Amino acid sequence: MANNNYKVIGLMSGSSLDGLDIAYCNFEVNDGKVTWQLLEKETVKFDPKWTARLAHLPVQSARVLAQTHAYFGRYMAELVNGFIKKNNIAPDLIASHGHTIFHEPERYFTTQIGDGAALAALTGITTVCDFRTQDIALAGEGTPIAPAADRYLFSGYDFYLNIGGIANITSNLGGKYIAFDTSPANQVLNLLANEMGMPFDLNGEIARSGIIIPELMEELNAVDYFHKKYPKSLDNNWIRQYIFPIIQNNNSEIADKLHTYTHFIAIQIKESIGRIFEQESRALSSDTSKVSGDKKYRMLATGGGVFNQFLIEQIQAECRLFSVEIVLPEKEIIEYKEAILMGLMGVLRMESLPNCFSSVTGAEMDTIGGAVYFRQT
Repeated sequence: MANNNYKVIGLMSGSSLDGLDIAYCNFEVNDGKVTWQLLEKETVKFDPKWTARLAHLPVQSARVLAQTHAYFGRYMAELVNGFIKKNNIAPDLIASHGHTIFHEPERYFTTQIGDGAALAALTGITTVCDFRTQDIALAGEGTPIAPAADRYLFSGYDFYLNIGGIANITSNLGGKYIAFDTSPANQVLNLLANEMGMPFDLNGEIARSGIIIPELMEELNAVDYFHKKYPKSLDNNWIRQYIFPIIQNNNSEIADKLHTYTHFIAIQIKESIGRIFEQESRALSSDTSKVSGDKKYRMLATGGGVFNQFLIEQIQAECRLFSVEIVLPEKEIIEYKEAILMGLMGVLRMESLPNCFSSVTGAEMDTIGGAVYFRQT
């Protein structure tokens, strides 16, 4: 593309398996600065067969994985074509995260399925995908990638929190972007709500009715991941293997488990902010208490977990220790920030600008990630 203006469809399929988020945005890039507008958006619920297939794919054969990668690309293309027709739009670019099946950066691999070639072929639109692998090849975590949006689209905050299936935090203290996964989030809360026949705990009201289970909190706090220094990231299969059993093997009332785990998410966010202050204090001040005590900080919160009122109350209560105030943006930003992010990631790839940052992932250098499947004419 010769100009610096892009109309982009960003696609995000997250660990909560609630559907495909589609965001149609206009991005304008001038001298490395980005202006943007969200034009259309929609979440297309997955067919139940797709939900089940994606959930069970990590334990299937290599052949099934390869087939699903191809079929999921074609399925997304079908959904995108429907979105384009419905909204009468003409995108220049598609940028797709795909759906994460494996994420093991310590073993130098990650897998997001959803064939970009199929997306490009069946929509007739240049497609960018596979954003994480180059960073991992350079010894990075490959995630979180949210700091690209935090840097280019939502500047002006000290912290950025996204609460999806996994909660992650970004900080911008002293102009240095740092980000990492703090804990599993909605996927654990939804697991418990499902046991009561509900898709999720609306507003956190079931959790609110419960009480803390000390032994469950102690067992969760003992898990090694929560004591590791960043950079670090979580894998959904690791969560199913190590966190789900802790929750499921506890025989307490579900409301009490929901209350405990909601509080645990909030505590891990507070602890993460504390670690950031501690590890970055030398660059900011020789006195850590000064860094965290004398200034008021603002944290932009997005993701589906933001609609859990009890969870947000718990996070705000915990974060008062560091004078951090939670700021909630417009509803459409809360819901579609990750799909918007994917559109931005594709634009940065086409503009040859870094979209994955070594200060976040621990890679050897910043990278311009993404495989490009050009429109065939």
